[in-house]
Amino acid sequence: MLANILLLVIDVAASFLTLMLLARFFMQWQRISFRNQLGQFVVSTTDWIVRPLRRFIPGLFGLDMASLLPAWVVQVLLVMFELSLRGAAFSGNTAAVLAGLWGVGLIELIRMMVYLVFAVVLGSAVLSWVSPHAPLAPLLHSIAAPFLRPFRRVIPSIANVDLSPLVLLLVLQIVLMLLAEARNGFAPLLFGG
Repeated sequence: MLANILLLVIDVAASFLTLMLLARFFMQWQRISFRNQLGQFVVSTTDWIVRPLRRFIPGLFGLDMASLLPAWVVQVLLVMFELSLRGAAFSGNTAAVLAGLWGVGLIELIRMMVYLVFAVVLGSAVLSWVSPHAPLAPLLHSIAAPFLRPFRRVIPSIANVDLSPLVLLLVLQIVLMLLAEARNGFAPLLFGG
């Protein structure tokens, strides 16, 4: 019971940090201003790790790798901690175990990205119906726009109702199912297989 409580606390803290790093990554990728309440919160919660890493980790094709790589490392450490707490014995081929940990960490990072996009698209859609002039609405619309754009090209509006968020949310659910299957594929590596 105590182990489960500890795992829950560590999982929440690691997931929060990962989501903040991913939010920073997405906002910089989309060139969204951090001069808003959410942007300032994201910067305040991630500056302690991103700023020092920028000296060593350069950007790649305009992507902020100093935000993305620590998010991946956090997920790898979380997977390793969770498996260790559950009594997994990492034995056998060390290279296979490391590849498995980094692979599962990558799957978990992508899963967190999907959850973040899911929340942003859902929040953007709800705000567009309920309160289109809310201070957070332009920020969410800006982050959601590149993900919705391909669907808006294909799916026409029906009576001025944009159905592309619903289709994107369905696609994201399918991606989450595929990621769960991909994670299971790394299980043999985690135990030295």
